Amino acid sequence: GAAPTVPPTSPQRARPRARSRQSRRRFARPKRVVGATLSPCSPRYALKKSMQHSAQLLVEISKPAAAVPHPRCVVRRRIERHRRTQVIGSPREDTAAQRQRQLRRRSRRWRICGRRRSTTMLLRRGAPLLRRAAAARRFGALPEFTECTTLANGLRVATERIPAECETLTLGVWIDAGSRYEAASNNGAAHFLEHIAFKGTTTRTQRALEVAIEDMGAHLNAYTSREQTVYYAKLFRRDVGVGMEILSDILQNSLLDAGAVERERDVIMREMEEVNKQHEELILDLLHEAAYRGGGLGRTILGPEENIRSISRTDLKNYVETHYTAPRMVVAAAGALDHGEVVELADRYWSGRPRESVTDFPVDFDAARFTPTEVRRLDEAEPRAHVAVAWAGSEWTSAYAVPLMVLQTLVGQWDRLNPASGGASTAPSALARALAAGDKCHSYVTFNTCYKDAGLFGLYLAAPPEGVDAAVAETMAYFQKLGAGDDAVLRDDDVARAKAQLKANLISQLDALAHVCEEIGRQFLTYERRLPLAELLARIDAVSLEDVRATAEHYLAGAGHAQAAYGSIAGLRKFEDCHTGNFS
Repeated sequence: GAAPTVPPTSPQRARPRARSRQSRRRFARPKRVVGATLSPCSPRYALKKSMQHSAQLLVEISKPAAAVPHPRCVVRRRIERHRRTQVIGSPREDTAAQRQRQLRRRSRRWRICGRRRSTTMLLRRGAPLLRRAAAARRFGALPEFTECTTLANGLRVATERIPAECETLTLGVWIDAGSRYEAASNNGAAHFLEHIAFKGTTTRTQRALEVAIEDMGAHLNAYTSREQTVYYAKLFRRDVGVGMEILSDILQNSLLDAGAVERERDVIMREMEEVNKQHEELILDLLHEAAYRGGGLGRTILGPEENIRSISRTDLKNYVETHYTAPRMVVAAAGALDHGEVVELADRYWSGRPRESVTDFPVDFDAARFTPTEVRRLDEAEPRAHVAVAWAGSEWTSAYAVPLMVLQTLVGQWDRLNPASGGASTAPSALARALAAGDKCHSYVTFNTCYKDAGLFGLYLAAPPEGVDAAVAETMAYFQKLGAGDDAVLRDDDVARAKAQLKANLISQLDALAHVCEEIGRQFLTYERRLPLAELLARIDAVSLEDVRATAEHYLAGAGHAQAAYGSIAGLRKFEDCHTGNFS
């Protein structure tokens, strides 16, 4: 073939070549330097900035959440190869050498963000393909990027966008009303409403509602707790408008048909029977009855049998008109969505909710008062003994809330049938090692339940009838040592392990859209804002051994406890003999 053309060396070609060198200097590949500035789109940048802001977050904890980089801001790594299928040059430069020179010049204009070229995103130097905010909108939902809009009637709309590859979302309504807002006469109304809401509206029959949900491939559900009532739907992103309209319809236009109310009584009674077969549910209801005797938190969510048999359509209507007001409601959504669209839909379907109650019934709950008493229910037909003990805990906004979370994880849980729980010499918790040493206990689990003005911190265990007394004695002796700050049960490595495990649990829960949506709704009702994960992790990291000791001393040392026992408990000692003071 023909010999390659030598580039001209005349003075006329000097300036273009000088510009080429200048271009190469300008777009030269930067050297790898330890500590070099990271791209705002880099996950390492987010982690670095998150740690830098941790101290500031702890100081300014009462302020609204700012746009703080998120530890889980891991940009989805994508394959974007720079394809060079055609190089267009002038006729004079259309040679093989010139083509190679142009390719080298263009390749120098790119730099790699990350370590592996095939699995990272390419960024043009000086002009990132994704800016920080745009990256969050496109690639992930970060708590600090949670958007909230308050409608004219006081209803809040909070959304969080999940990666664009996601095709679904969870949409729900969180209402600041639960069983503790009920009186003794209408206890169970909130849960009864949860059943009746799906039995037809003024615009849809029950059959039409079921068909509409099934045609979308959606999932519609609801649940009631002691402080909140929730209605939510899981659906495709294209059906967000239909989902919002259905939620609005069942909550605002429910028929509350008298015939449906009568039919639903038997359904709820069967549900009560099923709940009572779940020993953990039953024992925790008995524990609340003992700890908050006579108060709203002491009542069950389903209500007593006599109320289920007597609640009327009027009772349900009065409860809705009293508690389902706009300022006490949060429309929350997480997934593939647009905040502006969700706000527009919420304004269309929820702007008619009143700001205040239209009835004369009380709208607030009674103050929680912890009562150190016991409830026992002997049942020889149950082959095991079930015991729960609890001390007064912290409310959601208490300074002790996070240390108590660490303490709960430190005490942990244990199950004899689970090999991963460990044995007498391998279990991570001192209590688990003590209970595993003999046939005293089948399993135990620690709980830390928070409410607006109170909380319960304690433990539930299941044991054989012949070992329940020894198991309770071992447990109370452990909590006595914990309250005294004994080094045998509370060490630095125990706190470090609990903190690491707690952070891992919190992060892993955010993989589910339903859980993210639940966190949004619940936090806006309890904290009046979205609590960034970066802030929560910073709070956990800031907890020291001395903080855990002070917290244990504050809640456990010399304090009375509430207790509930069920099953074959004839061998369990008297309640007065179970006090931690007897095991010093």
